[in-house]
Amino acid sequence: MPTPPTSLDLAFALLREGRLVDAEQLMVRELHTTELRYGRDTPQWASAQCDLGTVLLNSDQPERAVECYRAACSIPRPEDPEAHKDLLTYRLNLGMVLAMSGRLDEAEAELRRNLRERLDFYGPEHAGYAFGLEPLADVLLRRGDLRGARAAVEETIGIFWRDGHERVATALALRARIVTAAGGQEPAFPALEQLPDAIVEELARAVLNGTGEHPDSDGVVLSRLAEAVEARLGPDHQMTLNVLSQLANAGRDRGDESGRVEAIQKVLASYERQGRHDDALMAELGLAMAQSDAGDLDGALVTYARARARAERIGRPELTAQVLRNWGLALSEAGRTGEAEPCLREAVAAAEFSGDAELLGRSRIALGLFLQHQERLAEAGQVVEAGLATLDVAHRDAVVGRSHLGAIKEGRSCGCGDMPGAMAAAFREFVLGRLPQDLLAGLDVTITDGDFSVNVELRREPTEQELEHLNSVMQTATAEFRRRVTTTS
Repeated sequence: MPTPPTSLDLAFALLREGRLVDAEQLMVRELHTTELRYGRDTPQWASAQCDLGTVLLNSDQPERAVECYRAACSIPRPEDPEAHKDLLTYRLNLGMVLAMSGRLDEAEAELRRNLRERLDFYGPEHAGYAFGLEPLADVLLRRGDLRGARAAVEETIGIFWRDGHERVATALALRARIVTAAGGQEPAFPALEQLPDAIVEELARAVLNGTGEHPDSDGVVLSRLAEAVEARLGPDHQMTLNVLSQLANAGRDRGDESGRVEAIQKVLASYERQGRHDDALMAELGLAMAQSDAGDLDGALVTYARARARAERIGRPELTAQVLRNWGLALSEAGRTGEAEPCLREAVAAAEFSGDAELLGRSRIALGLFLQHQERLAEAGQVVEAGLATLDVAHRDAVVGRSHLGAIKEGRSCGCGDMPGAMAAAFREFVLGRLPQDLLAGLDVTITDGDFSVNVELRREPTEQELEHLNSVMQTATAEFRRRVTTTS
């Protein structure tokens, strides 16, 4: 009989659906239930705090996660060895999340404390001790202590290697970061031929997962990794393609458009060799965007034409709609409006046929904005309003569409109107949809210094539970809205 899912399992399922508030509330209820059953400051209560912290961390709320992990660490040291090991894990989590939040002084202090406790519990040759060494090495790297970071990571690798532990892969990935930061000619990924395929893949995956944590070195590390993995696993191995894709993303972030185009072309060539037509189509769309960003608009339009032909051969309307939407926008940007309009209208028709509400909304918004710029304001307003009706209020395209709708209603054919006002209105609608309708008399949202400022007027005195729910909804909704509106279209 299969094991029933835990509350944490269910919370992560909600997170995957984008239901951040629901996921948090599920774990808050689990924490309250655990406290009633076992009491505060017990191993069970600490475990529930840790689970809540994990959900908050995965909903982009590291500061709140820190407080949960700190609470989990506050219990007396358990006599039971397994519960003691759990406490060591909570302390490690606290140090790592402090590091993620940029609080490096606190992170180093917590990790060194955790390392001392691990030394007492496990001894210096045990993998459990190495689990504490590795994140300390990362924090030392972030603080610029390359000598200390290198010593810590080499000790980590030695323990994992002697133990035959698979975590040697993540330690090797961290060493590559440290070697790259130090400069010089030392290889970042030496002797990959001595490692099993699974460890090479895990090493590469660890580097990819760390992208963005050390942005100054991402380009160099990913370039070296791409060369090493291609030589070790081959040009058509999925991990090679994953690394090249991440290299392309990093190229976009740091403005290396030629490198981005080159990486995507390699991925596209591999997909074509393998006959992976759906993946090749996505690569073509990425290539067209990269070519456009590089200033090669003619090349981008040629790529879009090839992508449309491929989409029609595949025969999936949602793919056709996506290609046509992007192609129509590129044609409009090139001033070829006579070709852009039918392309955008076909995108809407294909999206309608596909049944994909989000894609339909995005396609309608694209067409509506095109019509606005053509000074066909009445039709533009109708199309944009129809697009907004099928999009989540926090979707980036919905925010852009709402802002343009304001300009349309003011009779303007260009300009995005009051973008901060549109974002604030979307935030307000998003929050109100997740609170009891009789609780609030007013909710004013403004954007101050690039962040949301919220003023709440209560209709009645809330219960303690309602007030806690209100506060958590505000915090979680803020994180969710930031995440969605900063997602690129």
